[in-house]
Amino acid sequence: TDDPKLPDKAWKIMEKFISETPRKEIIEKAMNNSGYIIADDMDLAAEIINEIAPEHLSIQTKDPLDTLSKVKNAGSIFVGPYTPVAAGDYASGTNHVLPTAEHAKTCSGLNVMTFMKTSTVQYLTKEGLAELAHTVETLANAEGLYAHGASVTARKSDSDE
Repeated sequence: TDDPKLPDKAWKIMEKFISETPRKEIIEKAMNNSGYIIADDMDLAAEIINEIAPEHLSIQTKDPLDTLSKVKNAGSIFVGPYTPVAAGDYASGTNHVLPTAEHAKTCSGLNVMTFMKTSTVQYLTKEGLAELAHTVETLANAEGLYAHGASVTARKSDSDE
């Protein structure tokens, strides 16, 4: 948040809720491992979020869609006052197998793509190879992979015959 008063306001509401819930001890343990960050502005808050890459992120700002546009790293994002995490856990169609420990920087939550195998396919025409030949030969030779360069040179020679 960029509002230094908000954490205290939120904590007062949480204390009342915790005192009335049957799972009080579990929630108290979770809250003891929780915290808040007060940023100078929401742009900085988004940068911090992207660095932390939380498993769950609830965006409750004046303009939640604007804030969302700045967030790139979070497992599952809940936007606006009518989108509780519980909706995502049970009914809104998202998944609950999410990246933790900052892995949202590089991984997505479990989704249909997790179960798909893809391959890349290349098909060059004689003209296409001619366009790329110099680049491939130069880079292959610079890396010391002379046979890679030679594989292009040989094909150029074959096409000349």
